[in-house]
This record gives sequence, C-alpha cells and structure tokens, in this order.
Amino acid sequence: MSLRPILLTSGDPSGIGPEIAVKACLAGERFVWLGDPRHLPKGTAFREVTDLAELVPQRVLPVLRHDFAAPALPGQPDPANAAGVIAVIERAVKLVLAGEVSAICTAPIHKKALKDGAAFAFPGHTEFLAHLAGVSRVVMMLACPDLRVVPTTIHIPLSEVPVALTEALLEETIRITHAGLIRDFGIAAPRLAVAGLNPHAGEGGAMGWEDERLIRPLVARLAAEGMAIWGPLSADTMFHAAARAGYDAAVCMYHDQALIPIKTIDFAGGVNVTLGLPFVRTSPDHGTAYDIAGRGVADATSLVAALRMAREMAARR
Repeated sequence: MSLRPILLTSGDPSGIGPEIAVKACLAGERFVWLGDPRHLPKGTAFREVTDLAELVPQRVLPVLRHDFAAPALPGQPDPANAAGVIAVIERAVKLVLAGEVSAICTAPIHKKALKDGAAFAFPGHTEFLAHLAGVSRVVMMLACPDLRVVPTTIHIPLSEVPVALTEALLEETIRITHAGLIRDFGIAAPRLAVAGLNPHAGEGGAMGWEDERLIRPLVARLAAEGMAIWGPLSADTMFHAAARAGYDAAVCMYHDQALIPIKTIDFAGGVNVTLGLPFVRTSPDHGTAYDIAGRGVADATSLVAALRMAREMAARR
C-alpha cells in the first residue's frame, strides 16, 4: 500500500528551512513543501500542486502554496511573517488529521520571533502541535541510529527540575515512550533505561532523595506490571556503546542529560520526534540558524533523517 505524501512545513522563512528543504529534495527525498514559493532560494526547481498525490519529477520540489505577508530576508526575521508561520503549522495539522498526508515534518521556527510578531502563546513547536491535536501531554524524543533519548522535563531552568519532576509526570513520560516505541518504531517489547536525577543516581540517598524515594519505586512498580525497565541508573555510565546495546530508549530527567549524549554521538543526524500525538511528527534537531541562512552552507542531514523517519513511522501506523 502506497503512503500519502509526507508534508514539510516551511518553518521560519528567514532561517535555513527553505534551503535545506531544497537540498533534501535534490538528495532524492520525496515530500510536499508547504510554504510561500517566494521564500525558496533563487533558481529552485519547483512545481505548485493542488493534488497532494500528484507525481512530480524527482528533484523538482512539489509546493503546496501558502502565501505569507512579506518576502523573507535570510537571517532577518520579519514580524509580518509570524502569522504565516503559525498558519502553516495549523494547516499542516488539519491536512494530516484529515488523512491527506501521512505525516508532517516541521522545519525550525523561532519562538521569540513568533512571540514578537504574533503573540505566540506556546513554549514551543511541540506544545502548539499538542494543542492543535487536542492532546494534553506529549513526549519529546531525540533519535538517531545509535540512541533514542527522552527528557522528562525540558525547557526549564535546572534549579526548577526537582520541583517539576513528579511521579505522575515521570510515569506518564515512561508510558507514552513505551507505547510510542511499540506503535511508531515497531519494537514489540521495548526496553527502557531510566536515568537517575542526581550524581551516581543519588548513591543510596547520600546525594539527594529523589532517586530512592521517587524514581526507584516507580520503576519497580512498572517492572512488576511486566515492563522491561531498569533504573534509576547513574547517567554517567548509561551512554557508552555497551550500555546502549541493553535498551531501546533512555528516559532522562532533564534536557541536557538527554541531549548531550545524542548530540555527541550524532550531531548532524539527530531527529526530534513527538510521541503521543494522533499523527506522526518529526523535525530536524536544530534551530533556524539565522547566522548562516542564505549562504548555502546549511547541512540538510538532520532534515533528510527526519523525513525518512517520518516515512518509516507512518508506514508502521
């Protein structure tokens, strides 16, 4: 059975999104780009489509047109285009929920630019997608061929992590991760490694109480249910090659605990995956890169990986 196309949102048109979309197309990836053709690099071979299933010659970019208020200058976000960035995301969600596309892949947005230009009320892309889908809780996973990681708390100061880290939050994160590995990654019996919060996973309470009083009892309860899960584990010994072979995903307690190892292992090829949505969503694991936008030097490796992962996940669903 052939899949509906993957839809790639334009993201911030002043960032590297448009140029890496073209590079991905030239690399042979097949998808439909949703955005304003004026924002594509000069000389891009593209074809506007109204039928999302229309076949377009390889290395010609199919474009589902969405007009923005203004042209785009690389590296210089225009507040006039903020509403267009948001509208593209909203349109993409409507299309995937209607079954017109099999998955969405989102190019990077810049949260401050959206807040300045359109009073964007969400912490980030992921929370906005959850809102549009009517889902109260989703999980951010970063994935590459050698590692999958999930941060339980994300974009908050490190000083706030112990307060934000509750048993309910951690349990929900683990259950959504477990279900996502089954549904989207085809792993029948996922193995989860759970990191401790404190150094040496608290060392029996000598370096903090959270590991012994919060994490360990929860992990034991989930293991008693039949889940293949271990922890809390000392985070400094979880990510070497032999340790990674023993689990399918690592559930971490905070942002850098999860992202430092995956960005060290595969800086260019990591993919941001949102688990818990009623549709497949992936994204390259980088930002708008205003500093290099328009220079033609942006690396499309992460976008190519995100498009391929979206296709694989959609096929499993």
